[in-house]
Amino acid sequence: MDLSFFDVYVLPWIINIALALAIFIVGRMVAKILINLLVKILRKGNMEDILINFISSIANILLLLVIIVAALDQLGVDTTSLIALVGAAGLAVGLALQGSLQNFAAGVMLIVFRPFKEGDFVEAAGVAGVVEHISIFNTIMRTGDNKEVIVPNGNIYSGVIVNYSARDTRRVDMVFGIGYDDDLKKAKALLEEIINSDERVLKDPAPVIAVSELADSSVNFVVRPWVNSADYWAVMFDTTETVKLRFDEEGISIPYPQMDIHQHKVESK
Repeated sequence: MDLSFFDVYVLPWIINIALALAIFIVGRMVAKILINLLVKILRKGNMEDILINFISSIANILLLLVIIVAALDQLGVDTTSLIALVGAAGLAVGLALQGSLQNFAAGVMLIVFRPFKEGDFVEAAGVAGVVEHISIFNTIMRTGDNKEVIVPNGNIYSGVIVNYSARDTRRVDMVFGIGYDDDLKKAKALLEEIINSDERVLKDPAPVIAVSELADSSVNFVVRPWVNSADYWAVMFDTTETVKLRFDEEGISIPYPQMDIHQHKVESK
């Protein structure tokens, strides 16, 4: 082999290939160190694991792309057109996956700002249930009748979110009506006795029992005790049953809507 040909053509290629491999290998090592450092920083910020894994994956892909471009540039490859091609492909994919990107952005916001967490009972996007899993693109909820509902994060974050588990205590709002001929003070005393005898009802804030409305067919009481969130439904169901039984025992009626019709007879001439 001609020595000048080797020096001019072969040796520079060997050096460039070796340098490109070195850039790739060293770049991968540096990228791994940076990714591990990023994960440690994110964990110290008490960020969710799912978001940490996603951010680290994106950062890893971006660093790998930079390393590949640097290695190809060392080989003399025109990387300008390659970067433009990757950018155009990314734009096309972004337009094609516009809905998915919206769900992704909403998922990031849900994980970062945490309007609810796994195990909370929430109402969002027209679905009420227990949150079982929050992912980047959707949230899995379990309804009261044990159905699994997968809700896109975009639908959740763009609407109203009601988190029933966010507070330790809740107020149970109930309305009971009695007839106009019934003893008002006796009915109120019975309601107070029922509420005060329930150990699940909190003393502070104090429960509210008051006449709220003189309706068409009944005199309505509002009964509003405070309970621990876990006792909400049990207290509501038990109180409703107890009120009906005690009212029946004490002769207090619970009227139903009724209408009096008066008929007038008109004699024809």
